[in-house]
Amino acid sequence: MAEIIPLHRDHSRLFHQNRYVYPVVSRRSGGISVGINLNPDKVCNFDCIYCQVDRRSEAETNFVGTEQLLAELDEVIELVTSGRLWDDEKFGATPQAFRRFNDIAFSGDGEPTTFRNFDLIVNEVAQRKMNAGVDQVKMVLITNASMFHRPACQRGLVVLMAHQGEIWAKLDAGTEEYYHLIERTRIPLARILENILDVSLRWPVVIQALFMNVAGVPPTDAEISAWLGRLKDILSAGGQISLVQVYTVARPPAEAIVTPLSDAEVDHIVKRLQQETSLTAQGYYGSRTSS
Repeated sequence: MAEIIPLHRDHSRLFHQNRYVYPVVSRRSGGISVGINLNPDKVCNFDCIYCQVDRRSEAETNFVGTEQLLAELDEVIELVTSGRLWDDEKFGATPQAFRRFNDIAFSGDGEPTTFRNFDLIVNEVAQRKMNAGVDQVKMVLITNASMFHRPACQRGLVVLMAHQGEIWAKLDAGTEEYYHLIERTRIPLARILENILDVSLRWPVVIQALFMNVAGVPPTDAEISAWLGRLKDILSAGGQISLVQVYTVARPPAEAIVTPLSDAEVDHIVKRLQQETSLTAQGYYGSRTSS
């Protein structure tokens, strides 16, 4: 599927004159994902070294133009469902297999759950999805799992999961030291692990794990062992993990010291996970779309 590479590497959050809503060809969803950017101000409580957005803030996103966001969402949903999206220069080369409306994803330029009215916006988006007659389309939250303990986030998750929801939670490290090297945040790893466990006790979660070279050095076998140990801890405590996505850098990161793992290195991590746990894993690569 080499023809998909330029498209899946281009996850620009800019689409025409839109501020909040943007379609992308997603290698991990295998189709069109309509992104909702709740952080156009680039507010995030992580500053991951592999992120293509270069910023750090501990602030909370307070303002999103809800009416504009919903109008943009209606327009983009219509473009996808009518097929008019394929007339757009950017999407005209999309392979037929990827011309499917897979999901509406809360993602963007920062952590979406830092938006203080997260529950309200999730409810509004769910209503628009139903009104458009695409209730079967998934709603995906792509998250660092840092805010699951907040009441507004908890309420939003209930709505999300009632509307074909999926929770994709980031877990890129097994040790505190490596976690802070990669994520550059004040939030302790224990908070992330506790939040993932709490949510996975109620619903299955997808774990996202991005591994990379840092200054030419991949994660050590000991670090991967520690990461696997965290997953095993979640399972042994009764948590549900539906899938683990093991992937590497596919777009230019903020930090030049970050480079992608080779396909073989990604495959090695996937193989270890499959050998040492009962979990289902999928590898995604810097040079091709999937295994």
